[in-house]
Amino acid sequence: MFENLSERLERSFKLLKGEGYITEINVAETLKEVRRALLDADVNFKIAKSFTDRIKEKALGQNVLASVKPGEMLVKIVHDELAQLMGGKMEDIDLKSKPSVILISGLQGSGKTTFSAKLAKFLKSRKAKNPLLVAGDVYRPAAIEQLKILGEQTGVPVYSEEDNKRPVKISQSAIRHARQQGYDLVIIDTAGRLAVDEQMMDEISAVKKAVEPNEILFVVDSMTGQDAVNTAKAFNERLDFDGVVLTKLDGDTRGGAALSIRSVVDKPIKFISTGEKLDAIDVFHPERMADRILGMGDIVTLVERAEQQFDEEESRKLHKKIAKNQFNFNDFISQIQQIKKMGNLKELAGMIPGVGKAMKNLDIDDDAFKGIEAIIKSMTPEERETPVIINGSRRKRIAEGSGTNIQEVNRLIKQFDETRKMMRMMTTGKKGKMMKGMPMPGR
Repeated sequence: MFENLSERLERSFKLLKGEGYITEINVAETLKEVRRALLDADVNFKIAKSFTDRIKEKALGQNVLASVKPGEMLVKIVHDELAQLMGGKMEDIDLKSKPSVILISGLQGSGKTTFSAKLAKFLKSRKAKNPLLVAGDVYRPAAIEQLKILGEQTGVPVYSEEDNKRPVKISQSAIRHARQQGYDLVIIDTAGRLAVDEQMMDEISAVKKAVEPNEILFVVDSMTGQDAVNTAKAFNERLDFDGVVLTKLDGDTRGGAALSIRSVVDKPIKFISTGEKLDAIDVFHPERMADRILGMGDIVTLVERAEQQFDEEESRKLHKKIAKNQFNFNDFISQIQQIKKMGNLKELAGMIPGVGKAMKNLDIDDDAFKGIEAIIKSMTPEERETPVIINGSRRKRIAEGSGTNIQEVNRLIKQFDETRKMMRMMTTGKKGKMMKGMPMPGR
């Protein structure tokens, strides 16, 4: 996400490289490039100009320490201003009521229905909620069926009334049903249109008035750039929504919506969706997003995702096995499975400082581990448990069974041995305390 913007900003900061101090002339030249980068990312001109004006004011007012280079100082100022532009701090959703009601709004094609299911799964696993999804989109063909399929995949029940075409009545009945059945969260998926129109606005306003939701979230396709901001403004004038959800941030987005929307509607971005998988949803943290845009990675989110996937007890067992040099191919493939659950591999790599930039032009898909898994699954239980017994003839059999060649098998075993040594050193050495409880995947 934001690859082009990140690249342009990095180039603009290079204009200050080698400069001994910040002057009005060199900072103006740099900020002209920063403004161009923002405009190319589809950020509103007024927002881009006021943003760079604030940076200039702060940069010229800074006493640059001898130990800090001017370029580094400007990066810090830009980082802080970017975070402020996107809201400054993370803002949570209101889940105090029982049941809490969340109304999902937005245009057709913005990803409302999929996001509704993602949010239900997210709050079920992270907040221990017992959610009910409500099929309030009565116009789009197969919308109810789509939500039911997503509900099955997430283990969340769906309330629908196929013969009822009145969203207000459906929503009211769903909330009564939720109270009777003990659901503590109701997520209402509403109908969208291809463009903002009065009929849609009147209908969703009527739903809002009837159910008095704790939270109204506006879902917007981030790839629509400045159009997304204009649509958000129109919706907010009628609904006065509580927060924004940016979807499709994994696509070829220029980022203008994420950077402009808070300034235009004065409402926080609360969630982002970064892929088609039902766990591809994150709480929006302005500071972490600023880190990503400036190529600093996002280690905190990476660790949080790891913590969600790795069982604490299993981590302790694995730590002991590594310390005793008993880490085997069963453990290795288990770690791969856990990593795959964390999300898109290229996105994960981008959360590691410096790695995202290095891997920019590499095509990493979710089948990256396919060959490794095939090789390990072609081993006998004894070979997976005790890798040292895998001799030449066994390697040949494993290669034939996995549809690979002997060189690929040799390469995997060599990488496995090197990984095992490295993990043991990190576990038993000075970094042992830090690494305890955090399983390290193979390369």
